[in-house]
Amino acid sequence: MNLFDTHAHLFDETLISQIDDVVARARAANVSRMLVVGTTAEDSAKAIEIAERFPEIFATVGIQPNYCGEVQPGDWERIVEMLEHPKVVALGETGLDRYWDNAPFDVQQDYFDRHLRLSQERDFPFIVHMRDCGDDIVVMLEEAAKRGPLRGVMHSFTGEPALLQQCLDLDMYISFAGMVTFKKSGDLREVATMVPKDRILIETDSPYLSPEPVRGKRPNEPAYVAHTAACVAAARGESLAEFANLTTENAYRLFRRVGRD
Repeated sequence: MNLFDTHAHLFDETLISQIDDVVARARAANVSRMLVVGTTAEDSAKAIEIAERFPEIFATVGIQPNYCGEVQPGDWERIVEMLEHPKVVALGETGLDRYWDNAPFDVQQDYFDRHLRLSQERDFPFIVHMRDCGDDIVVMLEEAAKRGPLRGVMHSFTGEPALLQQCLDLDMYISFAGMVTFKKSGDLREVATMVPKDRILIETDSPYLSPEPVRGKRPNEPAYVAHTAACVAAARGESLAEFANLTTENAYRLFRRVGRD
């Protein structure tokens, strides 16, 4: 059985300070691949540095919406340049956020549009952050889809069935993180049962939101993706081995620059 953590921020100080042990625990938990997801130009560079150290780790580069207001001259150009690195497999995370007021919304939209256009120009998948702005996200994805096919994932999905269907209609993948395991998240587990077998992914979003039964334990780390996988598999009526296999294959299909060896 192999698991694929499609979203982790291993450059966080709580994880990078013990990175060898974090990776060893992931291996012991059958996590064969991990994506370190960039949120700024600096973090994206750190993600690449980590990916260079470990064969099972790959990097993504991007500017997360809450950091769009802090972008410095040359940062976007660095993101574009970093796409050339052989261990960079996706753009993001990008997207929109109306929950936090860290960046003007029009600036977030500008950078989301940049990521989407670059994704289509370079044929790189993209990773979408979304909080309290499902309608805004769908509008921008629909506009992008008019230019050509979309290849992306809604990360840490917490939306309702209607939003799920809109995202699926746009050919998006849907990823679930630790929140789906929480006792109060019955509705979200029900949504997870609605995702087609070829569109579902799992992640930790570490160091945040550790899943049950380790909820409250910090930091979250890639090894814990096994708990999320077990929870979603049970909700879907699938064995853990079957669910692990299908989510891993889905991740390889989406992030096709990730090597299997």
